[in-house]
Amino acid sequence: MNILRLFKKSVKVGDKAPDFTLVDQSGNAVRLKDHIGKEIVVLYFYPKDDTYGCIAESSAFRDQYDLFKQAGADIIGISSDSPESHLQFAATYKLPFILLSDPRNKVRTRYGVPATMGLIPGRVTYVIDKSGIVRFILNSQFNPISHVEGSLKTVRELR
Repeated sequence: MNILRLFKKSVKVGDKAPDFTLVDQSGNAVRLKDHIGKEIVVLYFYPKDDTYGCIAESSAFRDQYDLFKQAGADIIGISSDSPESHLQFAATYKLPFILLSDPRNKVRTRYGVPATMGLIPGRVTYVIDKSGIVRFILNSQFNPISHVEGSLKTVRELR
């Protein structure tokens, strides 16, 4: 198998979500596999804590968090920021969900999240059903609110 092809492959709807373990804002190791089977997972990759679009997106997920929970889903955000940065970001914006640190972008790469204009880490959201299958993907750097709307619609359809 061509090694370059492995790095360029991106996760698609219908694929099994790649498992991973990353550290959250409290310093705890979080493994995706531990959530599969228990709840639907909304996994969103975002560029950077405390930036305009990421504040808007994360705050929108926060504002709809109860609706996601009622529909049987949990939310997990991932960026390359440190756990300490995530802790401050979550506290400042009262984010009730997990933020994971992917400092070397290994999980971002594994999912095939593209960079915008080759420079800005991409903003992509995945909805993963209870069996671990990706059921929805949205890639939109410049419309962060659409990630929340599309994810909630999909979660409700999966319920």
